[in-house]
Amino acid sequence: MDSSTIADRRRLRRKLGFWRIAAVVLLVALGFALYQFVAGDIATQRPHIAHVTISGLITDDDELLERLKKIEENDRVKGVIVSISSPGGTTYGGEKIFKAIRAIAAKKPVVSDIRTLAASAGYMVAAAGDTIIAGESSLTGSIGVIFQYPQIQPLLDKLGVSLQEIKSSPLKAEPSPFHAASEEAKTMINNMVMDSYAWFVDLVVDRRKLPRDEVLKLADGTIFTGRQAAKLKLIDRVGGDTEIRDYLAGRDVGKDLPVVDWDRKSNTPFLLAGAVSKLAVLFGYGDLVKSQDIEGILPQKLLLDGLVSVWQVGRD
Repeated sequence: MDSSTIADRRRLRRKLGFWRIAAVVLLVALGFALYQFVAGDIATQRPHIAHVTISGLITDDDELLERLKKIEENDRVKGVIVSISSPGGTTYGGEKIFKAIRAIAAKKPVVSDIRTLAASAGYMVAAAGDTIIAGESSLTGSIGVIFQYPQIQPLLDKLGVSLQEIKSSPLKAEPSPFHAASEEAKTMINNMVMDSYAWFVDLVVDRRKLPRDEVLKLADGTIFTGRQAAKLKLIDRVGGDTEIRDYLAGRDVGKDLPVVDWDRKSNTPFLLAGAVSKLAVLFGYGDLVKSQDIEGILPQKLLLDGLVSVWQVGRD
């Protein structure tokens, strides 16, 4: 047997070994994914407390709203814990989540669990719970609305570029990044911001049962610790898991009921899609795997559009 034949057989053996390993990995991934699906489905088919995590920037999230709707309609869910870790986000996104949680609370008790931060639209979401519990050093508050728009005209002037426009009325497409806003445009934007701000304030007045003038004093964008918020009655009490279970027990939700996560299922490397992607990269076929879309590349704050209720620290 010549050397070329031996080399060919070795290459064939390596290829067979690769495909055997790949098949085993895929079978394990499929089995794990099936286990996760079945185990999760079984857990939600018995009486339990649903746990939902709302984190990051708040937007108009259809998947989250659908999950909350399923929790509302599931009779085996006896209580709900909504854990919030968010600096806020779009006012509309917060409004939609607030209303979805209130719909759940009409049927079963809901606890808002403020973790590290629940500010602006994050606090709006927390206010939807029947009770709000936060850590002593948790951050919350920042009640308010903001509308921001870029101004790039100075840069265009330096580049010697100008933009001409013809529009049906002075307020059409205002504010524009290509010229300073007119006084009429500023008045329009201010009216819009203040109307949404009044709505946010009224929401806090209604949910926290506080006088409106007292809420207005707190609704200047100030951020509070959990201890401060408790004294100001923006939350109900300082605490954690024990206090949450105590509250639910007081609402006839048994302490022996398991807490089941109703969080978005992540596409981890152990699940099928993740496993295929990792294998493709591992064996040199990374070009076949699509790169992240623009939402995964750009900072989320750049993608927020419209009125925003978000706590921003310093300058980017």
